[in-house]
Amino acid sequence: MLSSSGLHSRQILQIPSNTNFKPPSPSSSPTRTLTFSSPSHLQQIHTQFIKTDRSISELPLPEIAALCAFSSYPIFTYARLLLQRVSPKPEVFFWNACLNAFSSSSSFDAVRLFVRLLEAGVVPDGFTFSFILKACSRLSDLPTGRCVHGMVEKFGVFRSNSYLYNAVVNMYGRCGMMESARLVFEKMPERDVVTWNILITQFCKKGDMKSAVELFRCMPERNARTWTTVIDGYVKCGDPKEAVRVFEKMEDENVKLNEVTVVSILAACADLGLLDLGVRIHGDLTRLGYSENVRILNTLIDMYIKCGCLEVAKTVFDAMEDCRTVVSWSAMIAGLAIHGHGEEALEVFSKMKTAGIRPNGVTFLGILHACSHMGLLEDGRRFFATMTKDYGVVPEIEHYGTMVDLLSRSGLVEEALEFIKKMPIPANSVVWGALLGGARVHKKIEIGEEATKHLRKLDPTNDGYYIVLSNIYAEAGRWEDAARVRRSMRDEGVRKTPGCSSITVDGVIHEFVAGDTNHPSAGKIYEKWEELLGEMKLRGYVPDTSVVLFDMEAADEAAKEGVVYRHSEKLAVCYGLLSTAEGTTIRIMKNLRVCSDCHNSLKLISTIVGRKIVVRDRNRFHCFEDGICSCRDYW
Repeated sequence: MLSSSGLHSRQILQIPSNTNFKPPSPSSSPTRTLTFSSPSHLQQIHTQFIKTDRSISELPLPEIAALCAFSSYPIFTYARLLLQRVSPKPEVFFWNACLNAFSSSSSFDAVRLFVRLLEAGVVPDGFTFSFILKACSRLSDLPTGRCVHGMVEKFGVFRSNSYLYNAVVNMYGRCGMMESARLVFEKMPERDVVTWNILITQFCKKGDMKSAVELFRCMPERNARTWTTVIDGYVKCGDPKEAVRVFEKMEDENVKLNEVTVVSILAACADLGLLDLGVRIHGDLTRLGYSENVRILNTLIDMYIKCGCLEVAKTVFDAMEDCRTVVSWSAMIAGLAIHGHGEEALEVFSKMKTAGIRPNGVTFLGILHACSHMGLLEDGRRFFATMTKDYGVVPEIEHYGTMVDLLSRSGLVEEALEFIKKMPIPANSVVWGALLGGARVHKKIEIGEEATKHLRKLDPTNDGYYIVLSNIYAEAGRWEDAARVRRSMRDEGVRKTPGCSSITVDGVIHEFVAGDTNHPSAGKIYEKWEELLGEMKLRGYVPDTSVVLFDMEAADEAAKEGVVYRHSEKLAVCYGLLSTAEGTTIRIMKNLRVCSDCHNSLKLISTIVGRKIVVRDRNRFHCFEDGICSCRDYW
């Protein structure tokens, strides 16, 4: 008995006193014709059984345990006697059923019941411990989990139970105690693939990919979940390239993809703009059995949108007519907005409401973006008010940032500043950055200075804000102030982030930095640029050298023009023209905001070569076609 083992459960295990008991859902056990609503009702039925000489073995024992688990001790003891006398199974079997049901909830009922069982002298078995460890993991209840681990060690008979020890490892991992989880892992007499997966999963969730991959490489056997966990870990840690590399090895091992694998690798394709791989996976969905999987189809929409294939995204969305969720609608609305199709985004929103789908915060973020890019000031104000008034959606910082962007784009920069001051939550760098962008477009120097003052505190290493403020001064002819900003940037140790653009050709990602000469086709790329440059100048192109203020403080105009000519997106476009067939859309991914000179250049190039050029920069998509950009020259 536990009472003689030296374990004083009441002192060891502490539980909240204000937890409310809720019996397990009826769905957790088979439906029975005999039911009772309270302990007194149970006793009445029991009495009736005795009077009519009916066997009490017909009483539903799991329901008895659930009903009486937290009753007064006389009732609890009464229930125990019934369990002991009626069933050939050990009493603990029925309490375990209760623990298992409670362990999946967010309440402390499982912990409360476990304490009561210990106090009553019920001897736990391996299932008892596994269910309470599951509850501790779900609740992140480390103190109780540690005590249970101690009991498991004390009951040495369980040391060969790998399932139980997997539960211990998982408990420590879920509670953030990775050193303890690793220690238990190392001391386990036997480990199965589940054990390895548990520890790898927890390292990935904590963002410790180094430890996760170290275990991954040492595993004697891997399954689909192992590979998927590492792929998903890399995606969530912001390293999609490694995710793709691991995925390719997974394919080489002929491991069947599961739903999470497909979702994760499509997310990686979206981050990298890796359209070819995304298209191949799309083509495999039927073979894999996921052609109607809504979660995957939603991710597919997002992938096509972020790879610049808006029309294909719409095709996938249209084919989902009978199974669209709020995620599907929201993804399509947001995609249309960032691609400059604001009117269509509002039409889709109207259809969404007609279909009876209730919009959420993500939906309204897309709608506000659409209004911002279309200059629909009053519609934007109305939607911002509607989201809370009619749908109970509380605005988050992203919604406020979009409203600042809308006001700023509409020329109401002063009102945007007042809007920020009245916000119920502190403005972040995105909000102040939107105001700074408006100040640049509408040449509001003082407001630009105010925004930069806050940005230097909130995001001191971001060189982009310095560049924008310097350009504001330069455009106003305040060269000394522009130089002061450059000096301040240098004195504070802020370095200009190198521009990098990538293009995928035949499944291979080609990356370019400004002035790149390392690419095998560098010679042909610069020849192509000179050819385009000659044609552009005939059409009135004049290079905008103000964008090289941070690259060259003192240089003649010709040298500055040379820098502008070698910006990374220009090189990527030239390579795309050389490497793809006539009429093929060129898709470029850039890590920074497109500069004004490249923006003007790409509009001209789209006319000269008769091709559509899609550029995804840090802020949005630019679709250049026939000399026009989808952003309407405001980005």
